[in-house]
Amino acid sequence: MATEKRRPSREEEVMERAARRPSGKKGAKKVKKKRRRMVLFIIEIFVLLIMLVVLYGVLKTEKIGKITINEDDIVINDEVENNISMKGYRNIALFGVDARNGALGKGTRTDTIMIASINEDTKEVKLISVYRDTYLNLGNDSYNKANSAYAKGGPEQAINMLNMNLDMNITDYATVGFTGLVDTIDELGGVTIEVDEAEIDHLNNYQIALSEDLDRSYTPVTSTGTQVLNGMQATAYCRIRYTKGDDFKRAERQREVLLACVEEAKKASPATLNSIANKVFPSVATSLSIDEIISLLTSIADYEVGDNTGFPFETNRTTGNIGSKGSCVIPYSLEENVELLHAYLFESETYTVSDSVKEYSQKVESDTSAYVGKSTGGTTTDAAETTEDAAGTEEVVEE
Repeated sequence: MATEKRRPSREEEVMERAARRPSGKKGAKKVKKKRRRMVLFIIEIFVLLIMLVVLYGVLKTEKIGKITINEDDIVINDEVENNISMKGYRNIALFGVDARNGALGKGTRTDTIMIASINEDTKEVKLISVYRDTYLNLGNDSYNKANSAYAKGGPEQAINMLNMNLDMNITDYATVGFTGLVDTIDELGGVTIEVDEAEIDHLNNYQIALSEDLDRSYTPVTSTGTQVLNGMQATAYCRIRYTKGDDFKRAERQREVLLACVEEAKKASPATLNSIANKVFPSVATSLSIDEIISLLTSIADYEVGDNTGFPFETNRTTGNIGSKGSCVIPYSLEENVELLHAYLFESETYTVSDSVKEYSQKVESDTSAYVGKSTGGTTTDAAETTEDAAGTEEVVEE
């Protein structure tokens, strides 16, 4: 008896369509495969914060900045509100901001944009990072890099940007800034990192900028090799982007540093953890209430972080210099990427995107099609940042 051929899933069909794209784009994909380890930017900091709160019975949670957002201002695409496949999932936006003056709201650029999707039945958490330079609708029907949304309209607009472009239903967020990372590493006694020749000058230049912005002293790194970096050094290290691999390599450095923080925290004494809690929590802002935080934390042992990936998906993205907006990450098809996203997060193999996403997808293609293929080998460095001075000072990207 002949075996019935299995029908490809929706995700496999989309993947296959992406794989059949013109050879020029396939060449770009091969370059990006070398950056397969595109990683989480700052989620480990949130994991660290959770560890600390659990250890201290949420005694310090009153230090977290509770910033209420008006849910009436949050946009959720019409077809999403009644989407059956998303029932039973809780989606939270996680932002890491370039907050050198302690500001965690509007006017601050997001270096990190992530979504944590929690399956409330199985307790599995999936994490997806939205590349900060992705060309999208900013939540106000203007189009630019995704990280502009938070700077222009704070967490509300950044959430709307995610909901509108990705057919999500996010209403909660958490944001963390630079100071929390520096303090955590110093309280842990530093982290062990291997610094190579190509990184050392950039590391020290970024320390100069951090020193000025945070009004803190710094100690130059004078040699390469494996060594213990303090808070300023390690934070500067994970901001390096001007070496081979550009912004993609920077993401790897960030994961390296933040995972090292988690490992050190596991070995730290109660007194050390208490000191970290006191210093780090004021550098966090969230829409979650104390009761919601406690509810999540009391059952945190039941949760397990599963898979993680980046958006747009590797098979369906490229880069290009979009005129004055600089080098952007461009989805070949935003519509197909959203189909892949829902298959990935919610196991929805037959998901049909909303009419809004179809509209945004057409606009993204119209705006970027003339520029695709003119990128610089996958570089996602902001155009405004190419004029960065030796100290690493950057400007918020504006339209």
